[in-house]
Amino acid sequence: MNTQEKIIESATVLFLEKGFDRTSVREIASKANINISLMNYYFRSKEILFETIIDLLIGKAAASLKDILDAEIDLNEKISQYTGKYIDMLIRNPLLVSFVLAVLNRNPEKLIKLKVTDNLYTTKKFSQQLNNEYLKGNIKKVDPEQFYLNMLSLISFPFAMKHLIIEKNQFSQEEFDRFITERKEIIYNTLISYLKP
Repeated sequence: MNTQEKIIESATVLFLEKGFDRTSVREIASKANINISLMNYYFRSKEILFETIIDLLIGKAAASLKDILDAEIDLNEKISQYTGKYIDMLIRNPLLVSFVLAVLNRNPEKLIKLKVTDNLYTTKKFSQQLNNEYLKGNIKKVDPEQFYLNMLSLISFPFAMKHLIIEKNQFSQEEFDRFITERKEIIYNTLISYLKP
């Protein structure tokens, strides 16, 4: 790892453990085994470092999730693509759910203010599509916000309790990834069955 990567990894662990406000620049530098001057050379402030971490964890992947929700594609295909892409993103970034939950619990305003997080929680066009499909008689009437939250929960909750699932089932990391990948079809079928008129 280069110095910048060490800083990012150290800060991510500390933000997870202690929260943003209770983590000092000195602690991050110490954990990364560098001096504060070098820390300030790479990141002028703790806020910039935090935003960099959020962008690395969420950034492009979250933007592609929003693109799926906003796309002019069939509802079933949209749910399938969204579920698959989100699960793939969380497999690649296993700290994401824990990090977002930790920051939301300790510093909700810090996360909510960042524009990049809008891509993780967006329902406007998707809500319109659900309402339009109901008016056409293709699905039953659903509260779009509730449906979206159900979809998010089915996707992300197993990652929040990843260690418990691994321990209970004596999974290796590869076995956990396989188990989670199987959920793509399970979640898709659950959501589509719920929407049937």
